[in-house]
Amino acid sequence: MKQFSKAFSSSKADPVITGVIRQRIDDFKVNEIASFTPSGEGEHVYLQIEKTGENTDWVAGLLAKIAAVPRRDVSYAGMKDRHAITTQWFSIQMAGRKAPDWQVHLPDSIKVQQETRHSRKLRRGALKGNEFTLVIRDIEGDLEAAKSCCEKIKQQGVPNYYGEQRFGRDFNNIQSAKRWFAGDFKPKSRTKRSIYLSAARSWLFNHLLSQRVEQGTWNQALTGDVFMLAGCQSCFADDGDMTLKERVKQHDLHPTGALWGKGLLKTTADMATLEQQIATALPDLAKGLEEYGLKQERRSLRLLVNDFSYHIDTDKITLSFILSSGSFATVVLRELGEVRGKYSANRLC
Repeated sequence: MKQFSKAFSSSKADPVITGVIRQRIDDFKVNEIASFTPSGEGEHVYLQIEKTGENTDWVAGLLAKIAAVPRRDVSYAGMKDRHAITTQWFSIQMAGRKAPDWQVHLPDSIKVQQETRHSRKLRRGALKGNEFTLVIRDIEGDLEAAKSCCEKIKQQGVPNYYGEQRFGRDFNNIQSAKRWFAGDFKPKSRTKRSIYLSAARSWLFNHLLSQRVEQGTWNQALTGDVFMLAGCQSCFADDGDMTLKERVKQHDLHPTGALWGKGLLKTTADMATLEQQIATALPDLAKGLEEYGLKQERRSLRLLVNDFSYHIDTDKITLSFILSSGSFATVVLRELGEVRGKYSANRLC
């Protein structure tokens, strides 16, 4: 059986540049783009907060303490990087109660930008996307090639890998998932269980995508593929339509890969064989996902990078772009080369 060992294959033969991200806290900025607008009325206080160098979950706990509510009554749509300047929404359930003066109780690293109300709790994943501004410093390499690479990213997007942060420090989430599936221990909380399941599933997907990248087919329509309509999660299998290849080329459709779980693969022919080979090569993770009830789903192999702009100096590169929810800025960086994260135990490439 052929072994699949790469969870990250580059679409280029050699790195274009090397550099360092997050040398300064303002080298990594993220602005959350909400999927809806709060109504202005309701039992949930909504706060748009800018935080600098703070953990999202810790901020949620602090808001609960200030509001004198249980931690479960505070929610956010998604985790944001700690070593960055980030803007995101939080909701705090405070039915029939007046909100406190939040800023009086918050440290200088946390600033309330907007306050409103809504009738429902902010749910995880209630995001349209995120806007990034990133600075790569200590640049070494071919700057003209870096410019060409940026233009290529702008035109065709990048392989839609799950970022290394999904797998934990030194990839510990994968090891924990394997131990859990083998019966060596049980996660202590629902949150940990979700983290390990997501890591295992993402690991299989990345191995599949890595194979398509090495084949040069991650952004092409192949016989037996399953396609996702741009801008939504709706998928359909290859039906022999002769226009599919052109629609993929025009970014109207994206080829997809399996998010492993119970059920039959939607792919056929060689694509089904490849996806099954990945699961067979990583049986401890694949079987564990099936046993714990996850169902087969799909994820686009291609990530379009919206509103992409760049500025290249002799010693740094500044990038600005918008990504859809569920995608990772680090996979954009790695297309430029070996970009190391100052605060990360794992390389970002």
